[in-house]
Amino acid sequence: MKLDQFELSDKVAIVTGAGHGIGEAIALTFAGAGAHVVCAARTQAEIEDTAEKIRACGRRALAVPCDVMETVQLEKLVTATLQEFGRIDLLVNNAGGGVPMPALETSEKTFERVVRFNLTAPFLLTRLVVPHMVSTAGGGAVVNISSGASRMALGGLAAYGSAKAGLNQLTRITAAEFAPKVRVNCISAGLVDTPGSGSVNKGKIAQQVAARIPLQRIGSVDDIAGCALYLASPAACWVTGKVFEVDGGADVSPISIPLPPL
Repeated sequence: MKLDQFELSDKVAIVTGAGHGIGEAIALTFAGAGAHVVCAARTQAEIEDTAEKIRACGRRALAVPCDVMETVQLEKLVTATLQEFGRIDLLVNNAGGGVPMPALETSEKTFERVVRFNLTAPFLLTRLVVPHMVSTAGGGAVVNISSGASRMALGGLAAYGSAKAGLNQLTRITAAEFAPKVRVNCISAGLVDTPGSGSVNKGKIAQQVAARIPLQRIGSVDDIAGCALYLASPAACWVTGKVFEVDGGADVSPISIPLPPL
């Protein structure tokens, strides 16, 4: 295999949640492989910072403030990308998240909001982007960022885990529908050291958590970005509809969430 199969020279990628953490790492990794990147997130200052780092790599970058919960803003994101670059080759649906909460204390509104954030928004953006991938670039690749909570029975994550499980299945179904022109794959990320996991990635707690992971450490954002690069690149040209578990080998959750008894 030639290493140039991992290059993304002059491809145009949209990355949501690109202001920090996994999204920022993916955006910078894609730029390092030669891509131009549209950085989308709610916080202008954060995506501008990511965009500046990309420009420092010699690639073009566009920072587009976007709340993925709002369909109109997703539409504006796609429009801005086409106006700036004239094409779309890659989409990374990374934005997502949720706050642990007992199932019986999760309101209907909260459940639906978490599902929209982690499942509906990626669906809507994919639906907006894929026709332009085909018309402007002849095809492309979508990478969805899921979570180990999609397959593990981790109490406190009824909404989040269910939404991410839905994202896994959405990956498989859209991959079948969009083949052979657009590939769709998914990364089921384990516990990664990000600002959002700050409560478990320090000191003794981090050591205890790492001891429950076969590879004996909490993941880094670059662990996820490396897999995303593979899935977006020509190296994965015969891979679609798959969910890749990047989690240090953990078959059970290395953390537990305290919950009140019934």
